[in-house]
Amino acid sequence: MFPDAPLSEIGVASTNLPAVVTLAAPTDLWDRIRRGFAMTDLDNELVRDREQWYATRPDYIQRMTERSSRYLFHIVEEIERRNMPMELALLPFIESAFNPQAVSSARAAGMWQFMPATGQSFDLKQNIFRDDRRDVLASTRAALDYLQQLHGRFGDWHLALAAYNWGQGNVNRAITRNQRAGLPTGYLDLSMPMETRMYVPKLQAVKNILARPEAFNTTLPLIGNHPFFDTVTLERDMDVAVIAQLAGVSEKDFRALNPSLNRPVVMAAGTPNILLPWDNAVVFQQNLQTFSGPLASWTAWVVPTTMTAAQAAARVGMSEAELREVNNIPPRMRVRAGSSLLVPRSQTRNGDVPLHVADNGHLSLQPEVTLRRSSVRARKGDTLSRLASRYGVSAVSVAGWNRLAINARLKPGQRITLMLPQRSAVASSRSAKKSVKVATRKKAVQKAGTRTAKARTPSKRAVTKVAASKKN
Repeated sequence: MFPDAPLSEIGVASTNLPAVVTLAAPTDLWDRIRRGFAMTDLDNELVRDREQWYATRPDYIQRMTERSSRYLFHIVEEIERRNMPMELALLPFIESAFNPQAVSSARAAGMWQFMPATGQSFDLKQNIFRDDRRDVLASTRAALDYLQQLHGRFGDWHLALAAYNWGQGNVNRAITRNQRAGLPTGYLDLSMPMETRMYVPKLQAVKNILARPEAFNTTLPLIGNHPFFDTVTLERDMDVAVIAQLAGVSEKDFRALNPSLNRPVVMAAGTPNILLPWDNAVVFQQNLQTFSGPLASWTAWVVPTTMTAAQAAARVGMSEAELREVNNIPPRMRVRAGSSLLVPRSQTRNGDVPLHVADNGHLSLQPEVTLRRSSVRARKGDTLSRLASRYGVSAVSVAGWNRLAINARLKPGQRITLMLPQRSAVASSRSAKKSVKVATRKKAVQKAGTRTAKARTPSKRAVTKVAASKKN
């Protein structure tokens, strides 16, 4: 509806609002982290103990803070985007000292220390070509997803951290026990293992040191408030050596930013994005446009049948030693059918690795059986099939070993050569020795029986003497 009366004039009023305070930009990344602290502080003897532990190890603090410089900006950006407490950016200091290659005794891996099953539940691929628990982007995404999920369940960041370390089922049971006993259910009130009891105090101690490094006689390395790396998309499989060459970085530095990759080739179908230092990413793109050499010298080969490493190496044109080294095949193990092996490219194997292999490649092994030549004697009525069945081998193989027809007639006592697993051969040898001993014992018994019978049977001369005595 429109107003019936004429509109009033717009008036101008004066206001006395306070002046807008201009916030200075963070001087470095540490300053930005400090501004985002939002968790309730812990202040107890456990925190003092951990402060003392870190403060007396300046070399350790220096190493882990310098190592964090590659990854910290990305983590801070993700935490701010999700509006989470900035203390969580310090969690990899506690978990792994910011070492993405760290592996615990319980098989947790990466700088966020994901267990295999937990990693799978957050879509972190783990196969013979890569382990996303070590991937900078994927593991950070998964860790923050998990922490948000835990906070949503427990409603408290300290309890969420306890669950991250101890498991949400354990924390939930500890809370239930306290509720039934009428006790408080905060982090400090629960009964928990010492590792979990010290978990948040460790984080608090690192937070205190980073907040006031001068109070702990600590000097933090300068980390600029800007990205360290950029993401580059690959459209083709590429050797790690080629990527490093085109980017102008060492392979060691490349792997430090891409720690999930554990093979000499990056498979574009499974890992389409790689990380490169910010300036080197531009150099890589420029050099790639003019590069005319082969991009990849490796590919994946799915083993068609179970075979030895030597047989597989011969099939793909490698030495057995190189095949074992590249694919981590231990001695005396056979490669099972369906396994994926990294092999050199050839005219018949020249394409990029497909997605289903890059994402699900696995190596399945079985013990390599050592065969030993053994000789056995055929029994009365034996055929090749019957004899082969007795020793658990193929009748066709027995025929081949002995250059006989598959339906050849065997004579009792005929010697037949078999190639048996070493243990079976030893058992067969023992069995044969036992048979010989039994046969020898039987002959001895028979001879003894004959002698006894002879001893009991009177001689012809003795019979004549007895008869003569009766006549007299």
